[in-house]
Amino acid sequence: QAQLVESGGGLVQPGGSMRLSCAASERAFTLRTMGWFRQAPGKEREFVAAISWRGVSTRYADSVKDRFTITRDNTQNRVFLQTHSLKPEDTAVYYCGASTTWSNAGDIGEYTYWGQGTQVTVSS
Repeated sequence: QAQLVESGGGLVQPGGSMRLSCAASERAFTLRTMGWFRQAPGKEREFVAAISWRGVSTRYADSVKDRFTITRDNTQNRVFLQTHSLKPEDTAVYYCGASTTWSNAGDIGEYTYWGQGTQVTVSS
């Protein structure tokens, strides 16, 4: 059974950092592009970052470039999102997703499996 479970969310002050983690089952992780998306209240789910199967290639939304870093550990079936310089507009539920393609890594429609999400709130 394919399964993704996010963790690491919470409340952080503006300018702070947070590390999100996504634990995946073998089926949802092996040979797959992994991505992070987020959804703020009243908005569509949007692409944040993606990483290719071997971790050689990464892709970021312009809004998070130079502040967020996506990595993966293929020995533990985990993908991470390290965030820095957080802003109130980063507040959202963050979702981990798994895709079979890299070429359209920013396209939500390419993702087959999803986690339940973890809430990140940036507020003073």
